[in-house]
Amino acid sequence: MTDPLVVFQPSGKRGRFPAGTPVLEAARALGVYVESVCGGRGICGKCQVAVAEGQFAKFGIVSKAGHLSDAGAVEARYAEKRELAAGRRLSCSAAITDDVVIEVPDAFRIAGQTIRKDATSVGMVRNPAVRLCYVELEPADLATQSGEAERVSAAIEAHFGLAGVTMDFGALQGLQAALGAGARKVTAAVRVDGPAPRIVSVFAGYTEELTGLAVDIGSTTIAAHLVDLMSGEIVASQGVGNPQIRFGEDLMSRVSYAMMNEGGAGALTETVRAAVNSLITELLDAAGRSRASLLDAVVVGNPVMHHLFLGLDPTPLGQAPFTPAGSGAVSCRADEIGLALGTGARVWVPPLIAGHVGADAAAVLLAERPQDNPHPTLIVDVGTNAEIVLWDTKTLYAASSPTGPAFEGAEISSGQRAAPGAIERVRIDAGTLAARFKVIGGEKWSDEPGFADAVAATGVTGICGSGIIEAIAEMLMAGIVGADGAIRGPQTEAERARLVPEGRTFAYLLSAGEPRLMVTQNDVRAIQLAKAALYAGARLLMDRAGIEAVGEIRLAGAFGSYIDPSHAMVIGMVPDCALDRVTAVGNAAGQGALMALLDGARRGEIARTVAEVVKVETALEARFQEHFVAAMGLPNSRDPFALTRARFSLPPLAVPDPGQRPRRRKSR
Repeated sequence: MTDPLVVFQPSGKRGRFPAGTPVLEAARALGVYVESVCGGRGICGKCQVAVAEGQFAKFGIVSKAGHLSDAGAVEARYAEKRELAAGRRLSCSAAITDDVVIEVPDAFRIAGQTIRKDATSVGMVRNPAVRLCYVELEPADLATQSGEAERVSAAIEAHFGLAGVTMDFGALQGLQAALGAGARKVTAAVRVDGPAPRIVSVFAGYTEELTGLAVDIGSTTIAAHLVDLMSGEIVASQGVGNPQIRFGEDLMSRVSYAMMNEGGAGALTETVRAAVNSLITELLDAAGRSRASLLDAVVVGNPVMHHLFLGLDPTPLGQAPFTPAGSGAVSCRADEIGLALGTGARVWVPPLIAGHVGADAAAVLLAERPQDNPHPTLIVDVGTNAEIVLWDTKTLYAASSPTGPAFEGAEISSGQRAAPGAIERVRIDAGTLAARFKVIGGEKWSDEPGFADAVAATGVTGICGSGIIEAIAEMLMAGIVGADGAIRGPQTEAERARLVPEGRTFAYLLSAGEPRLMVTQNDVRAIQLAKAALYAGARLLMDRAGIEAVGEIRLAGAFGSYIDPSHAMVIGMVPDCALDRVTAVGNAAGQGALMALLDGARRGEIARTVAEVVKVETALEARFQEHFVAAMGLPNSRDPFALTRARFSLPPLAVPDPGQRPRRRKSR
């Protein structure tokens, strides 16, 4: 008699097994990893499945719920204590009796979909590098021939389908105490991402608490997410300004500090690690999680942040040939780099792409996968050091461009980081030159009733990066600045209220309240320099690829998320592209870190992708300076409104015709 055929959906994996084979055992034999913390004891309920009923012509079988064994005492006990939804079975208890199609629900599939609880809502696969295994040991006696560690390893091998299980020394040190506290019942945390499974930590009794950490260390901000590795849910998120900024606003300033000061690199390393540890404590407190359960972390950052976080010398990155200490992925114990995670926790850092294109750019590639596109795609991670990736439909190219901190509000007269009270949106009336704006933390525009009440707690405190970009774009469209970036003087009495003298130049009065906020000539110049560097880096990659246009542009990064694409195009931050194909994709580096945290298999994918990237070093390319100078204009052409007229309509403002606006006077 032919053995029953079992088909697992949605994977489609199938095989024949003798009647009486537990569904969980069949799943493991076929490589369908249905999670089971308790090892088939019917305690955890993580291995739930359902039967798809009906005739399946594709497989040539009829599947019925009755083709599994009847529910027994184990399932009855679980259903009584925790509830078992109608139609669900515990795969560890349900045995195959006839041909059957088994559905593994998303929530119970280790390679299932989980949804980030944030604005981007990106689906991710859950296949963590650490898994929990619950075992119960009989009391040892004189006939016992092995130690407790070996007995725990043997129990895991027997119940969880793992082979060659060993125990780390740190776990061994706490094993006897855990066995005593748990009445010889323990949950072992097992790392499965190496050549053989390793027990890294042991908890008394039964637990389902397993936590991971994803961190994006930027030169200006550090963002971290705490993740439940059993469900894939982000349980807490937090961000903080990078305190290294006191050593220098940009990356090269920090490298210089490390070079010029004895112990400078150590001070920078200690500072960033302390900031990450502080974030970890805040996240654990916010989520109500134990530090002991935090056993895996993925950290991304640009090469300088990467080196300083890992305690590597960053000074070679400050001079040609910009050689990093190591460019491969790094895996180390958390305690080796001073991070306060659980016993046995490890930290994984993706490979660097080049001396100035870091692990954060590698994570962006993982999250965005431009190589899946049929058209040329440009991805720009906007920040103090912009990292740029180009896919030309055949090859991936990458480069970095030194934009400086202006995009993030630094070096701007009224600039500040994005925080409540900072102006983030600006509109300027082309006729009256009056400004309307919105601040972070408020939904109302400044000329709407209730605006003052909405910002009463913080007031208007300054202008952040997205706000200064919009302000300058609006000034360009209103005729306040010309193609060379010079702010014109007032031409009517009414304009004197907005265009005010500042030394030998003029400034635009954005807000007359307290504090008095202006956009100065130096502010415009700072943005021109930053956007020219960004544009030049993108054009350089296009030159290398031999293409003149791209079909899609994605603006990434915490700051890139808030840039309005239309205003970015108005000032010429990026090469020409259809406006509806220019999108903000959020913190893609952080998103890539999350993907690598939730799915250990992604880590190998990153390494393979990075190995195929063609690196372009802007500092060594003669054409970079040529593109940079050409990109200083607003936007990047002789007629500053040609692109605007052709592409943009930003209601309710009318875009003036340069032939009709008053002639700009020379600055005094």
